[in-house]
Amino acid sequence: MIRAVLGAAGLILLGVSLILVRTLTYGAAPQGLNSVVLPSPPEISAEQAASRLSRAIQFRTITYKAGDPVAEAAAPWINMQTWLAEAYPRVHANLEIERVNGYSLLYRWAGTQEPLAPLVFMAHQDVVPVNEGTLEDWTGAPFSGEIIDGYVYGRGALDDKASMIAILEAGEALLETGFQPQRPIYFMFGHDEEVSGAGAAAMVDLLHARGVRAEMVLDEGFFVIEDSPLTGNVFGFIGVAEKGYITLRLTATARGGHSSRPPRNSANVQLARAIIALEENQMPADFSKAPIADLFRAAAEDMDFFTRMAFANRWLFGGFIDAQMAATGADAMLRTTTAPTMLTGSIKENVLPQRATALINFRVHPNDTIDSLMTHVRKVTEHIEGLEITRNEDGGIGSEASPVSPTDGQAYSVLAALARQLGDGAPVGPALVLGATDARWASKISDRVYRFVPARVTMKDTAGFHGTNERMSVTNMKRMSEGYAQIMLAMDGAQ
Repeated sequence: MIRAVLGAAGLILLGVSLILVRTLTYGAAPQGLNSVVLPSPPEISAEQAASRLSRAIQFRTITYKAGDPVAEAAAPWINMQTWLAEAYPRVHANLEIERVNGYSLLYRWAGTQEPLAPLVFMAHQDVVPVNEGTLEDWTGAPFSGEIIDGYVYGRGALDDKASMIAILEAGEALLETGFQPQRPIYFMFGHDEEVSGAGAAAMVDLLHARGVRAEMVLDEGFFVIEDSPLTGNVFGFIGVAEKGYITLRLTATARGGHSSRPPRNSANVQLARAIIALEENQMPADFSKAPIADLFRAAAEDMDFFTRMAFANRWLFGGFIDAQMAATGADAMLRTTTAPTMLTGSIKENVLPQRATALINFRVHPNDTIDSLMTHVRKVTEHIEGLEITRNEDGGIGSEASPVSPTDGQAYSVLAALARQLGDGAPVGPALVLGATDARWASKISDRVYRFVPARVTMKDTAGFHGTNERMSVTNMKRMSEGYAQIMLAMDGAQ
């Protein structure tokens, strides 16, 4: 008996020791920070950059659906591009400029050593509309570009005219110093990212046809976040991949008729069962693969002891972590998400439909594919009679998750060092972008595609994406403009 008790105690002690050792050793040395010394950027005026962002916001380059803008509605794009040429005369005098697929802009800054692989900086010109009935909720009118209490308000302030303006500010300032890059630099400003990204896709296809293979592609995606949901403190997120996108149409067919004599399994009931089955049987989460595993390890240096213990011992606490992240919505980084969005059925309250349909939007994790998702959906709903599953062909995009870009090269190291600098030494880690960006097309021309804006924002600020009171601080316009210039300088000639 005593031997059994001692044996059990020994096992418990061994288990506790293992948990403690894993906790104390969990984490990763910051990647790419010790090997990079960031060059000093040219001095760029925060007020000037903010003023130019304010002006860019005033051009109502709103896209509503794929194919926008039609020729007769293109005036805002044309007028803004005319103004850009006036605002940035050195850029427009020294760089080759092509208009692609209608209104997308492709700038090429020739390098002195053309065999070097180029750099590509992406942003987009278009913005989403403002929801009806919300105008009174804005601090600054959404298309006036008002500067109030140190912030520029309006559509495009975050998404994504600020990046476009900051990239041009960087180029203009570097040209003023006489800088001539060794490797070519491209600026790629799509005109329809918010609806299809056809402009960016066409520019990527054009570069691919010309044999261009980029050293790095940088687009919007993440920032340095002051109140990170991972740790509650400052953390630099660098997007190294983004989720794919697919919408499936679920159609339930059954006998219709009068609602006074409903069958037990009407089309609506069958459709509801299918939706509940998908909700209760989510695609699996996987903490072990990049970039999520690397993100958690990078955040470990700023985690409290118990949080670090949970992440270090996922074999024991994985279910707890999954539940906690699901409760906050953060589990979207861990798995393919399932979102029922549009439902249709009867045309009248007392008529049973013969066909009921639901559109289910999935954001596909890099661990999955559209084919594996389809297999999952069919398996989960195979017990439901009269259910048909098809891809939604009525608009919308369909794309696989992007490849995961490496974190062990010069490109990531430069971005990590810049994020660390902006965060005053805060941790930095690779992350998964949950939405779709124009960068999803860029893997055709580069293995190193990143999604990071050199700005420091709060979670409250990020609520402005497609929301009310979208804004960017005047201070951040300086950070971004000088940050892009530092990236251009640091990557110039890098092997």
